[in-house]
This record gives sequence, structure tokens and C-alpha cells, in this order.
Amino acid sequence: MRAFITLLALSLTLATSARAADSDAEIITKIDELIRLGWEDNEVKPSPRATDEEFARRVTLDILGRIPDYQSLLAFLDDESRSKRELLVNDLLDNEAYIRNWTGIWGNLLVGQANNRGGGRAALDRWLRQAFYSNMPYDQFVRELISAQGNSQENGAVVFLASHLNDGAIPATSITSKLFLGRQVQCTQCHDHPFNDWKQSQFWGMNAFFKGTRRQGNAMNGVSLSDDPAPEMIDFERRSGLMVTTMRTFFDGSRGDEKEFKVTIDPFKNIKQADPDTTPRQLLASFMLDPKKPYIAETQVNRLWAHFFGFGFTKPVDDMGPHNSASHPELVAYLAKQFQESGYDNKRLIRWITSSEAYNLTSQSIEGNEYDDPVAGNTPLFTKMYLKQFRAEQLYDSLLIATAANEVNRNAEQAEAQRATWLRQFVQTFGTDENDESSSFNGTIPQALLLMNGQLMNNALSGGRGSLISKVLASADGKLTDGETPPLKSARARQLAALRAAKAQGQNIPAKIETLFLVALARKPSDAEMNAFNEVYRNSNYSDQTQGLQDVFWAVLNSNEFIINH
Repeated sequence: MRAFITLLALSLTLATSARAADSDAEIITKIDELIRLGWEDNEVKPSPRATDEEFARRVTLDILGRIPDYQSLLAFLDDESRSKRELLVNDLLDNEAYIRNWTGIWGNLLVGQANNRGGGRAALDRWLRQAFYSNMPYDQFVRELISAQGNSQENGAVVFLASHLNDGAIPATSITSKLFLGRQVQCTQCHDHPFNDWKQSQFWGMNAFFKGTRRQGNAMNGVSLSDDPAPEMIDFERRSGLMVTTMRTFFDGSRGDEKEFKVTIDPFKNIKQADPDTTPRQLLASFMLDPKKPYIAETQVNRLWAHFFGFGFTKPVDDMGPHNSASHPELVAYLAKQFQESGYDNKRLIRWITSSEAYNLTSQSIEGNEYDDPVAGNTPLFTKMYLKQFRAEQLYDSLLIATAANEVNRNAEQAEAQRATWLRQFVQTFGTDENDESSSFNGTIPQALLLMNGQLMNNALSGGRGSLISKVLASADGKLTDGETPPLKSARARQLAALRAAKAQGQNIPAKIETLFLVALARKPSDAEMNAFNEVYRNSNYSDQTQGLQDVFWAVLNSNEFIINH
């Protein structure tokens, strides 16, 4: 009966919260109003609105983790409706690549790119894919990760904490607080915080929630998490060597004492109840998700804002608190409240951010907003879109879209295996293979192509069967057709098709160059760029049109513009 009442109270709370949120239009207007206040206070003006081409590439990279494909880009650019950008965002959120992208992002955050200590990244990825497929409310997402029990083969969520229970669960304490609460309590592991009133006892009080958690099993058969009875008291050592005892306590002072939860209160007033057998981790999840505590909502708002803009309201995004004031505190509080009241709907939060005036601005500076440069240490004012370096996954998937390399004598399973191999190479070569590993690509395109299975990319860029260059060359008008060309059955039909393709190779070279620009950069070449490439073509007198177009494509892919989200 108690469990039923608790479930009912939770359901009614979510339903009431969803109805309480402002409308999308009101929320977007409020975002714009609060950002504009910052512009006025700092006497700066925003850059112009981004072109449709710039917006399409940016938002596709941010939501899907790759550049837009050619046909989708053309469909968007041809759309003349006033709501085309909002419609594009909706389409992207329903795209299967959205699930894949955010599974990768959160898998990296939770356990790292190459982490297998918790029983295998694959098990966690399966759980994450289902979470993003169903648009799992973020509060439920957090609760299931924190309180996960059972075997990883049935419940991939256990992989998260199973990966961080070493060293007396100190890593679990730190990453849980950092990822979900935006509080870097590890600063107080050995001493009181030097810049605020956080005490060493707060770290160890949080650590006590994990003291009874046990990991068993292995990656082959799956790992299991269970909770043994554990005392509420925990001992820790001060720098002076003095041993001190503290109670199991949430970092803000809330106590993990079951007695608080045994009183039955009207469930319609949002008062939590817990069964006497509730585990410490379940109590921790309840403290974290208390509607009166804004921590997880503020942290997720800050994290998503940073994902889409390149910079959040604090730097770093997971270090919030009195020692690190937010650049736009009123906006953080407002968005966190609306996020809570929407039922912690991640997709809706993404719609709000991508519909804001600031997100729709160009990355080009204008006179007067040049100093809006967070890279230089200045407070972000969001008067323009900041440049974002590609993550490793974005680079790989964008190169596949640009070259159609995954269609060159390679099936889907082989392509996915190659992707995983390349990403592991990236971590070993450029990252730290730890949870704080770098996820941006700082190399060059030739380095990336070398790592991405040289033969695969060579086939794609040399005009191999099925490659993008071969398709562009065979097009009489220089454009790519939508969909696959049906196979030709007769030898005569295949011979005629080959003759037509050979004849088309030397036709409409400017249109073909334009197509390559649209594929790689989501824009047409400028007049100066087109004139330069035409000049190269005339002077080089290419006997092999494949080589000529390949040279053009290499130049485009090796540009800084290709590996930057702007």
C-alpha cells in the first residue's frame, strides 16, 4: 500500500509539474529578454542572424553529432516557411542519429570513452539508447543511475557506479556530485574548501551513501551491484592526522537518516516517503531529486547550454556554487524551474535553447562585440555563436557523411566496428583514457584519415564505387540524386550507363564544386573561391576528372572551416 501511495504521489507530481510549465513561446521570450539585459548592461550589440546554411550545419552537428546530409540540407534550404528552423529541430530530435549521439555523449561522461571496468561500455550504451529513444525524464534518468541494482546484462545502468567503486567509492562520490549536482565536492576530500564554507565532513558525508554498495561479477558475465547494511557513521582523517566521525549526509546538510522518512505526510504536498528497507543510494537519489532542491535541474541546464553554445553559465559547467557565480544567474534559475515543471523533458529544453535569439546568431563578430570572447577569459555574453572544435565522434561521422566512405564496399556492421576502433585510437593517441579525457579533435584531417582505416578512406576519396566523388562525377548537372539508383539488369543498359557517366565527368565542373561545398561545409562557394578553383582547373588541364575533383575535395576537407562547428 505504501509503495502504491508513493507511486501515485510521484505520478501526480509529474503531471502537475508538466501543466505548471510556461508555454514554449513564453519561455523562449523570457530567455531572449534575460540575454538582452546582459547586452544592454554591457553596452554591446549582437551579431546578425545566422544564414539558414550556417544554422542547419550548426544545429545538426549539435543534435545529431554530424554535418547534415546533402538531401536534408537542400530540403531545408528550399523550405520557405517561417517556422522552418523549429521544424528542422523537431526532425532532428526524431532522427535515430540523435539517440546515437547522446548515447555517446553521456557514455563518455559516465564512464569514459574506453572504460570497461564496470562490466563493459556496451551494456551501458544499450541502457542509454533506450533512455534517449523513450525520452526518459531526466530525473528518472538520474534516479536509475544512482540507485541501480542487479546485473549489467539486464540493467546496463549499474555500469556507471560499478566503474567508480574503487578506492572506497571516492571516485563514485566525486563523479556523482560533479555530473548531476554541479558541485565538485572532491575539493573537500582532504580539507575544507578554501573559497567557500564547504567542509571536509560534507565530502565524507556524501561518501557514506556508497559505503554498503558492492560490485560482483566480470565483464564477460556481467557485473552486479547490491547494497549491504552499512552504518550511518563514517570516519575520516583531517590533514592534522586527527580522526573525525560524521554522519551520512547530503552535501547541503540534509541527513540520510531513515527516521526522517518514516512519517506519512499528505503525498499531494510533495513530501517523500521511504520504506524502512530503502538503501542509502535510494535515499541519496531522493535527496538529489527533492523538488525543493534545484541542483540537478540547474546542472543539466548549464550542461546543455554549454553543449549548444560552447560555453555555459559557469566555467567549468560542473563547478557551480558560491565560489563560481553564474554569468546569468536569473536565467539559470528560470530555466531550471521550467525544466523541472516540464517533467524534466530534455527534448523540450533543447527546443528552448535552439529557438533562442542567441543561438540563431552568426558566429561572425561585429564592431563592438569582439571582446565577447570567453576563450580569453571574459564572461560570455552570447552576442554571437562561439566556435566549437569537433569532438572525435563528430569528426568521424561527418567525414563519413562528406565522403560516403561507409558505402564503399563496406556493410553497416563493418562500418560500426571501424568507428569503434577509430575512436579507441583517438583516446589512446590524444586523450587520457580517464573520465576527464579530452573529447575534442586537435589534430589535422590527414592524421584523422590515416587513423580512419587508410584503405577505406582512400577508396572513398579516389572515386571508388559508391563513393560521393564517383556519384558527383557521374551526374550530368553536378547534383546528387535522392536515393539509390536501381541496378541495371542488361549488359547493354550497364554499358550505356557507363558511357553516360564517362561523358558527364567533364561537364558542369562549377556545379560539381558547388555540390562538394554543400556536402562538406553546408554552403555554396563564394565567387572568389569558385574563381580560384576554376583557375586551378584551367591551368592544371586535368586528364582525369576524378583527380581534379579529388584535389578540390581535399582542399575543402582540410580547411579549418570543416572541423569547426560555428
